[in-house]
Amino acid sequence: MAHQVEIELKTPEEIGQMRRAGLVVADALARMRAAVAPGVSTADLDAIAEETIRAAGAIPSFKGYHGYPASICSSVNDQVVHAIPSARQVLRAGDLISIDCGAELDGWHGDAAITVGVGDISNDLRRLVTVAEDAMWAGIAAAARGVRSGKGRLTDISFAIQSAVRKAGRYGIVDGYGGHGIGSAMHQDPFVENSGRPGKGPALRPGMALAIEPMITKGKPKVAELDDGWTVVTVDGSVAAHVEHTMAICDDGVWVLTAVDGGRARLGELVTARQQVSA
Repeated sequence: MAHQVEIELKTPEEIGQMRRAGLVVADALARMRAAVAPGVSTADLDAIAEETIRAAGAIPSFKGYHGYPASICSSVNDQVVHAIPSARQVLRAGDLISIDCGAELDGWHGDAAITVGVGDISNDLRRLVTVAEDAMWAGIAAAARGVRSGKGRLTDISFAIQSAVRKAGRYGIVDGYGGHGIGSAMHQDPFVENSGRPGKGPALRPGMALAIEPMITKGKPKVAELDDGWTVVTVDGSVAAHVEHTMAICDDGVWVLTAVDGGRARLGELVTARQQVSA
């Protein structure tokens, strides 16, 4: 039997509450970004995240989720996603680290991820990060245009992400992992694929909140899960990048809840007028 998709639609007030959780995540990620350096362990970054989240009166969304033991996922180089922080994993110059972080505040969740170079990294790795970020914003912009036209469908986001990556060059788009609905739970329907044909799936409607998160590789897209039951790595050993923002669909555009500026710098007039007042 096919899975019955149930999408939680939020009120404007509930989206405002999600914004507060999103800003906690943004603050935690900004602090971790500033701390990334050779000699820093991924456990050190996890401690920064937990301290920042709890100081804001929020709860780390990841910690305890299906038994996950930490407040962040810290995926280095060929680790794509879900890698567990460790005092033994010490960053080295030239590494690339993806940091995924979530926070729950008053029952509402925010979720975002960044990919950061450690010290001086190669131009190829800088390009990988840029391609991932551009693809994420292309997906968010597609959602904004879809809600403005009243004709947007979920896979318009997927197609926009895929198109941005394909246009950039020969990068792998990881299959089977992607974005998701978010709100009163961290993971909700619908699943948001990072590739696919446009015009399919549920209509994009005001009140929907989605985490958009492309994961791309410098090599082949095939991945495998390690014996810890969490860490996902590229099979060919190529470096990966993972970025993510939580966005809400409003009557007049989108509001990027985990971006400090609400998405204004990248999306301009596509952001909601409500965000312009509230940010």
